[in-house]
Amino acid sequence: MKFKRSWLILLSFVLMLGILAACSGGSDNTSTEGEEGDKEQTEAGPQMGGTVYGAMDTAPSGSFNPIFYEEAYEANILDFVFEGLVTQNDSLEFIPNLAKEWEYNEDHSEITFKLEENVKWHDGEPFTAHDVVFTYKAMSDPAYIEAGGVRASEYASRLVGYTEYSEGQTDEFQGVVAEDDHTVTFKFAEPNVIALSDASFPIIPEHIFKDIPVADMPSAPESRQPGKVIGTGPFKFTEMVQGEQYVLEKNADYWQGEPYLDSVVWKVVDQAVILGLLENGEIDFVAEPNGFQPADYEAVEAMANVEIIEQPDFGYQLMGIMHNHRAAGDMTLDPSKWTVNENLKDQRVRQAIAYAIDRQAIIDGLLYGRGIVQNSPIATQFWAYDDQNPPAYEYDPDKANELLDEAGYVDVDGDGFREDPNGEKWGLNLNYPLGNQIRERSAPIIEEFLEEVGINIDLRQPKEAAAYFEDLEKNSQDWDLYLVGWSLSSGDPSPEGLWGSKDFYNYSRWNNPEADKLLAEAVKPPEAFEQEYRKEIYSKWQVEFGEDLPALILYAQNSLWAHNSRMEGIDVLPYRFHNNPHLWYVTE
Repeated sequence: MKFKRSWLILLSFVLMLGILAACSGGSDNTSTEGEEGDKEQTEAGPQMGGTVYGAMDTAPSGSFNPIFYEEAYEANILDFVFEGLVTQNDSLEFIPNLAKEWEYNEDHSEITFKLEENVKWHDGEPFTAHDVVFTYKAMSDPAYIEAGGVRASEYASRLVGYTEYSEGQTDEFQGVVAEDDHTVTFKFAEPNVIALSDASFPIIPEHIFKDIPVADMPSAPESRQPGKVIGTGPFKFTEMVQGEQYVLEKNADYWQGEPYLDSVVWKVVDQAVILGLLENGEIDFVAEPNGFQPADYEAVEAMANVEIIEQPDFGYQLMGIMHNHRAAGDMTLDPSKWTVNENLKDQRVRQAIAYAIDRQAIIDGLLYGRGIVQNSPIATQFWAYDDQNPPAYEYDPDKANELLDEAGYVDVDGDGFREDPNGEKWGLNLNYPLGNQIRERSAPIIEEFLEEVGINIDLRQPKEAAAYFEDLEKNSQDWDLYLVGWSLSSGDPSPEGLWGSKDFYNYSRWNNPEADKLLAEAVKPPEAFEQEYRKEIYSKWQVEFGEDLPALILYAQNSLWAHNSRMEGIDVLPYRFHNNPHLWYVTE
C-alpha cells in the first residue's frame, strides 16, 4: 500500500468550520434597573456608553431573517436583534424571555404562554401574540421550503394541521392561536415531549412581513438591509459595509432596560490578523463560530489586556460520507428518488475509512489536547450522549486494510491503490470549502490517512463557502466525502434536522428506516416523557449511526473565546458567548 505520512503536515491539520448555529432568544430576564428605573453610572458599577468590536473571519451571507438564516455568521447579527418566547440558562433549562410564564394542558398536547406586555419592536410597534402566530404560520407555508426555509421540520412539523397546511390542502392554520394580544397557545398533533423547544424559535414581526409573500421573504429588503431588519432585541441592525463591517446600535427602549453599550460592531477580518488586532485593542472579542485556535493559546494567554474563556464546544467537526445522490436540482427531500453511491455502498468500506483516520493524534498534535474524540452527533453536554455503546473507531490501519480486503477492494496492478471488486479503477473524491486558513489545510491530511490504506483520493479544488454549500445542497451528484462542521441547537438532544432521511441538512443523503424509526420513537409520548426511556432510544440510534456511518465525527474542539479586559458583564452559556449583551459594558 502507498505510504506517505507526514507528521509535520499532521501538526497543521485543522478544524472544519461550524456552519449552522442555533439562533434562539437571549435573556434570562435579569434586570439591572435602579430604583428610579435608570441605570446609574458609578465608578464601581456598570458604565453607560461605549462601543465594542467583535471579529469574525468570514462575512455573513446576507440573510438576516431568523426563519431563513443558514449559518453562524448571520447568527452573530441575529442573536442581538431577535428573541424567542423562551431562552435557556447555563443548565440548558428553559426560562422565560418574551413569554413570562406558560402552562400545559392535561396531556401536554397544548402549551399556553402569557407574553410580556411592555415589549416593542424596534420601530415602536407593540409585540403581540399575533406576531408569534405569524412566525410559525410563515414557517409552515407551502412556499417556505421551496424558498429555502429549513426550520419547519425542527420547530413547526409537530403542530396541529401542519401537514395539511404546508401541502396546501387547507388555508386554515391551526397550530398556533392568539387567545388575545398577550396570550398564545401552541397546539400539537399529539402530546409533545419537546414543546418548549418547538416554541423557542425567534419571532419576526407580522406588521413588517404580512404583505410580503413567503416566497419573496428571503430577498426582501426587510430580510437583508440594515434599518429594515426589525426585531425586539437589545440592539438594532443599523449599518453595514457588505463583507467588511456590521453595526448594531442599542435599542434604548429595550423591554429589559436600556443596554449599557452604545453599539456593537462586527468586523470581518482575515484570521491571520485577528490576534494582532485583539492584542492592540482594535477588536474587543473573538468568539463564535471559530474563536481562536489552540496553537495560539499561549500567545493569547500572554496578552496582558485579554481574558480567555474555554469550554467544550456545542458541536462537532465531521467528514461526511455520501450514501446516496439526489437528482440534479431536486430539492424535494424524497429518498425514493435518490440513487446509491456505488463508491461507498459497502458498509465495510465506510468503516474502514473510519479506522484509517487517527483522530486522537489530531487532537494531541493539532489541538494541543484541547478537544475530545466524539463518536456521536449528539452534543456531549446533553444527557442523551452515549460514550459507551457506539463504535469507537480507534485508529487501526490494520483493521481498515482487513475490511477493505474483505470487501474485495484490493490493489490489482501494484500501483499502491486499490481497485474495486470488479478489478476496475476505484477512488474517492474529497471536497472542502475555503474561508478558514486551518480548515483549508485539513483536507490533504485526511487524504494522507486514507491513501495509507490504499484508497486513491481525488482532492478537489476548494470553493468559496457560499458556492460550496450551494453545490453540496443542489449539485453534489458525484461527491463522495465532504468536510463540514455543525454548531448544534441547545434546545433538545434530538438529532432531527440533520440526520433524518428527509432533513434538509442530511447532506449524506442517509436513508436508514431503522434510524428514522428510532428518532420518531424518541419523542413519541407517553413513554418519551421519561428521560431514561429517551436516553435508551437515543443510545440505539447512536449505535445505528456509528455502524452505518453517514459521517465520521472527527472531534469536538474546545471553544476558545477571548475578550478585552475592559469588557464586563459577560456571562456565557454552554452554547453561546453573546448572552445578555444588554448587560455588557466597558470600563474605559
